[in-house]
Amino acid sequence: MTTRVAAIDCGTNSIRLLVADVPDLAAGPSASLVDVARRMEIVRLGQGVDRTGRLAPEAIERTRVALAGYAAEIAELGAERVRMCATSASRDASNADEFRAMVRETLGVAPEVVTGEEEARLSFTGAVRGLAADARSPYLVVDIGGGSTEFVVGDRTSGSATGDSSGIRVDAAISVDIGCVRMTERHLHDDPPTAAQVAAAETDIAAAVDRALGAVPGREAATLVGLAGSVTTVVAIALGLESYQPDRIHHARVSYDEVAKVTEDLLSRSSARRMEYPVMHPGRADVIAAGALVLRVIMERAGMSSVVASEHDILDGIAYSLMV
Repeated sequence: MTTRVAAIDCGTNSIRLLVADVPDLAAGPSASLVDVARRMEIVRLGQGVDRTGRLAPEAIERTRVALAGYAAEIAELGAERVRMCATSASRDASNADEFRAMVRETLGVAPEVVTGEEEARLSFTGAVRGLAADARSPYLVVDIGGGSTEFVVGDRTSGSATGDSSGIRVDAAISVDIGCVRMTERHLHDDPPTAAQVAAAETDIAAAVDRALGAVPGREAATLVGLAGSVTTVVAIALGLESYQPDRIHHARVSYDEVAKVTEDLLSRSSARRMEYPVMHPGRADVIAAGALVLRVIMERAGMSSVVASEHDILDGIAYSLMV
């Protein structure tokens, strides 16, 4: 038996929709969801939050417009259950109540402003269910978002220590405030950024990564799995793709040296020149260099020689959480 569900992930940079048919819990941890529709819009909800502490009215309006379209599609496709999770930007903002009221009016359900730790657990579930059997465990999953990055370490062992019947075991998780939008706004003010700006960003990122790796045993993991647009775009560039091809990117493995090369190139280019890459989304060009830098520093500080990209992430985890 399956249930049609709708999952929405509203982050600092983008808002995404997944409508999927999910198996019931009796199907076991190997059962996968079946996509019905996936959508993504760059709305930059976190615009200026690091500086002002508030969600900008124009950012809330951009999000409302995208969400109204999603609500219409959810109704048309007949989803029985809906869950929306809002992440870093709406945790940090002093006017988060305005955002929540808008979501209730537009979507008909309240958004869940999840903690960083819950965000990490959802991301881990989405990434690890369906990961190739030959990917060695334990896993360090990193979800590089716009405002924050989640680190989670765990495995796919039945009888989870968390009591989860899904067969996913999360050992430790933490969220730190280093995302591609936040680091761009905080440090990379020129286009392209200066060497001094890059150095300041790297110092900030390294301190946060070391804090995270002190809280979760990421250096002991056998496989690094990277999630979200910064990672998948870097991997697409490293693969030399002529268009953004999720099926080629999903579970592709690239080396630290390849990531470092792409990062250096992105930091040396203006936003306009980053658009020369055919895989680049226009809404990501101004922040992708910071996202790539976060990935490179994580690999360096964790001692990881490669990263496996996953197109399945918190959005899939939200959908799996609706299994009955």
